[in-house]
Amino acid sequence: MNNLKINIFLVFLVISLTSCEEDFLEVNPKAVLTEDQLQEPEQLDGFVTAAYSFMPRSHAFETYNPFIASLRSDDAYKGGGGLNDQTPWYQMEVFTFVNASVGNNDNAWYRGYQGISRANTAIRAIQNVDEEQYPQKQERLAEMRFIRGWIHFKMKRRWKWIPYIDESATAEEIPQISNRPEDMPNDLPLWEKIAKDFQFAAENLPPIQEEVGRANQYAAKAYLAKTLLWMAYPQDENHQVTGVDTEKLSEALIYINDIIESGIYNLSSDFAHNFMLEYDNASPESIWELQFTIDDGTPRGNLNEGNGLTAPWWNPYFSCCDFHKASYNMVNAFQVDENGIPRFEDFNESELEGNYEEYFDNNSFDPRLGHTVAIPGFPWKYQEIPFDSTASRDPGIYGYMNSLKENVRTDSPGLWDEFWMFNSKNQIEIRYAEVLLWKSEILIQLGQHQDALPIINELRERASNSVEKLKLPDGSFPANYRVEPYVDGVNINWNAESAWDALVWENRLELAMEGRRFYDLVRWGIAEEVMNEYFEKESQRRPWLEVGRFTPGRDEYLPIPQQQMNWSQGVYVQNPGY
Repeated sequence: MNNLKINIFLVFLVISLTSCEEDFLEVNPKAVLTEDQLQEPEQLDGFVTAAYSFMPRSHAFETYNPFIASLRSDDAYKGGGGLNDQTPWYQMEVFTFVNASVGNNDNAWYRGYQGISRANTAIRAIQNVDEEQYPQKQERLAEMRFIRGWIHFKMKRRWKWIPYIDESATAEEIPQISNRPEDMPNDLPLWEKIAKDFQFAAENLPPIQEEVGRANQYAAKAYLAKTLLWMAYPQDENHQVTGVDTEKLSEALIYINDIIESGIYNLSSDFAHNFMLEYDNASPESIWELQFTIDDGTPRGNLNEGNGLTAPWWNPYFSCCDFHKASYNMVNAFQVDENGIPRFEDFNESELEGNYEEYFDNNSFDPRLGHTVAIPGFPWKYQEIPFDSTASRDPGIYGYMNSLKENVRTDSPGLWDEFWMFNSKNQIEIRYAEVLLWKSEILIQLGQHQDALPIINELRERASNSVEKLKLPDGSFPANYRVEPYVDGVNINWNAESAWDALVWENRLELAMEGRRFYDLVRWGIAEEVMNEYFEKESQRRPWLEVGRFTPGRDEYLPIPQQQMNWSQGVYVQNPGY
């Protein structure tokens, strides 16, 4: 095996899962390998491969899909064929209709514990062999603990109170593991368990992996830092941030600096490279990415099904399905003033409806807009083909602007038309740009805002240089693109307050439509303020958003699925407000 861009077709595994009312059994009909059958150490890699191969599948069409987090923020509308097309996502988008039985919620929980079960199965099997027989023992254990930590991490951000399941739990014990043990005063001990998995991985993984797709030391350090950043903003019973733990921030900074000082990673010369199929596993910015494939020798490949609905409804290029539409609020956020910096105060006063040409002629924009949003008349994914307004299924509800980052060219060799438009482009889970933003955030919180200035400017300078692929066929630009670095005393008065505003803004522009925004708002404790301000203004443009309301103490997290509450027979505790 040269890399881990492989299909589940290659996996030999039987596992039991208890996250559903019946045990989950996955059997490969060609060959079945169980823990009891392990006689030779080389067979262990089958379990490791099984855990890796499930990670891309964990997204599917459920809440693990990054665009579901995106539509829960002020970045995006659900899209699709109206409000009743995938109604659960509309309910999540406006928050008010979400309850414990909301659709598209349970299967994501179930899939998460499927993946955790695979990691734990591999860990138990590996622990039973001697390191002399299996020299890769510690490294493979580290990979499996990374995967286990990664899944727990993503689940915790969604539901907060989840049961932590490790390899020691037996089938009989798992139903008795509470998502909220009585001896756990808050959720920090759960974060600590996740952090320990990443810590072990960071200490036992190599800095570089020869096989593409395997987690390395720096991927583990990145997720450890990300976990510590969540721990640095402790929450009370009602999910409200109670302060900032500077010790946790300082601890996270150690791992962030390790990544930066490694010299392995850097910003891509062009922002576009992070979102192009041809740069899979080739961007200097990618610290770790989920592997997808279309040409692995199997009938269908291991496709990115999670983004299968986000292609435009654009004949003859795409047959489905026009979900994940850019909000007007988010497009407006890319506007810059005459000095080339964000319009912090009045960015959302401009209106686009029926006014596209004038809007783009009369305003200037950060170039990252052209990489993030497909706009009628603008190039589609760096092609000569202009995006067409006819590609929108329901423009009266959702407008004409589509998400672009996760999509591929119309002629992409990685495109799979199954009515749903799947593709094989990898999904970068951690970018170096994100690590730089974390460092800036920490420095500002530690009172070192001046040290954050050149880091933020590094991102802005990269954005300024990322315009070549945004040109129209005649060499002109469809919008006035401009972004300038911050210069203290010239275009900004750089102090603790303005630095924080700039950091929050830069996070949004850099990571827009990548599923990060909502979690950042929750982590910083500003979700209520931002989201209700968004609903108030955006509902004037989109009347269907009038029912939108973010309720603090509830909407920071999704409810524990009712199916899981029933299955636990009283062991699980429901989240507040549900």
